[in-house]
Amino acid sequence: MKLPTDHKVVMPYLTGGAVGDWTEHLRALIDAGADAIEIGLPFSDPTLDGATIQEATHAALSRGATLRGILTRVSEVAGTVPLVASTYANLVVRDGAAAFCATLRDAGFDGLIVPDLPLEECAEAEQQDIDLVLLASPATPDERLDEIARRSRGFVYAVTVMGTTGERETLAASAADLARRLTDRCDLPVLLGFGISTPAQAAQAAQLADGVVIGAAIMRRVLDGASPAELGGYLRSIRQAIDEG
Repeated sequence: MKLPTDHKVVMPYLTGGAVGDWTEHLRALIDAGADAIEIGLPFSDPTLDGATIQEATHAALSRGATLRGILTRVSEVAGTVPLVASTYANLVVRDGAAAFCATLRDAGFDGLIVPDLPLEECAEAEQQDIDLVLLASPATPDERLDEIARRSRGFVYAVTVMGTTGERETLAASAADLARRLTDRCDLPVLLGFGISTPAQAAQAAQLADGVVIGAAIMRRVLDGASPAELGGYLRSIRQAIDEG
């Protein structure tokens, strides 16, 4: 998976199956300037996610969303920008990491995020033809950051706060230090996520790192009934604020 190097990366997150026309929202995000998209594969116990994405996950499962169904829909739009699946270890290990990653690859995914998969248990997933993206937090010690920087593929996901996903009024003060610690030791792009909600916050975060991940703010709009066009307009405001920096 290759992310742009000539501008700051904007990666929105979308929960697969949360609403009936979710792939139209996906297309709208691509048209609005997304450089890559993180797609959440619903799991019944999303421990790292805050209230909004938990609500989106519940909505998807209540609508009967399945892994196979989501991957079929993804394959219809794959190939435009890099797609990164995000889910939990139970889904990955149920049939084995090799089979799971092969299924993702066949559907058109380029990367995988598994926040509850310990670094020590990543070996099988790392051997597959899909980029395993690792996360780092403000509490991660330097020795662990060195290992994450060495073993992550595609980019490193820098979690700005010690907590769950969700919209916040300000960018966490810990974001700057974490971004510096990672960029000092990592050749991969470093993307900041968790709590980035407004164009101003996105622009601030993008000055610290190589790009941003926007999750809860996207899903709050989707759950509140935003049309694909309205969602695309929101992402364009993020893109514009970052580009004007």
